[in-house]
Amino acid sequence: MAVAILLSALAMSAIVAMRYVLSSGGFALITHVREPGLYRGLDRQIRREIGWSIASALIYGVPAGIVAWGWQARGWTRIYSDVQAWPLWYLPLSVLLYLLAHDAWFYWTHRWMHQPRLFRVAHAVHHASRPPTAWAAMSFHPWEALTGAVVIPALTLLIPIHVAALATVLTIMTVMGVTNHMGWEMFPRWLVQGPAGRWLITASHHQRHHDLYACNYGLYFRIWDRLCGTDGGLGKCGRARA
Repeated sequence: MAVAILLSALAMSAIVAMRYVLSSGGFALITHVREPGLYRGLDRQIRREIGWSIASALIYGVPAGIVAWGWQARGWTRIYSDVQAWPLWYLPLSVLLYLLAHDAWFYWTHRWMHQPRLFRVAHAVHHASRPPTAWAAMSFHPWEALTGAVVIPALTLLIPIHVAALATVLTIMTVMGVTNHMGWEMFPRWLVQGPAGRWLITASHHQRHHDLYACNYGLYFRIWDRLCGTDGGLGKCGRARA
């Protein structure tokens, strides 16, 4: 059993690392084409971001591997593959539930890590990316990576979710994690500055966190920032598309 769990953890670590390389590399390439020269002079920082991110991928893979093994071998999780096991309307609802729960966890752990001592010990690694690049999405100290690695696996033990819906959650998490750190706004102006932009986090919102530190702690939604008075609005983040 121990060998099976170890192999599952190693496999998931490799998958997370590959997902990081492909997603961050892809958006870094888009940045090179869309905003040439934006990352000029940041080669040393980018190498550091990649190193920390690969280490984070190894950490993320451990609980993910345990969950994957538990799902297949023991039925520990609430992940299901039969689309008829739950009503079809539950598929989008489950995605929303996961995103809301993950966002709440991220907001409070992120804000907690801005306490001076915790910031120096762990979160300073992420904020060393000034300005952040597409490679910075997983650039975490191991302690911070651990807080992020446990939340989705824990949710699979509590909230039923179809395997395709779980893949959707992971895709949204990856895309928003990378695009929020690119240093420019890839989403259209009508979305960022319109009604949806008042509640969704994009690069314009998260860039302000990297600039000012004491605001804009959320991951997907601005809900907790608005409720707790930590919403610092939108910053200047490149050029939004028309």
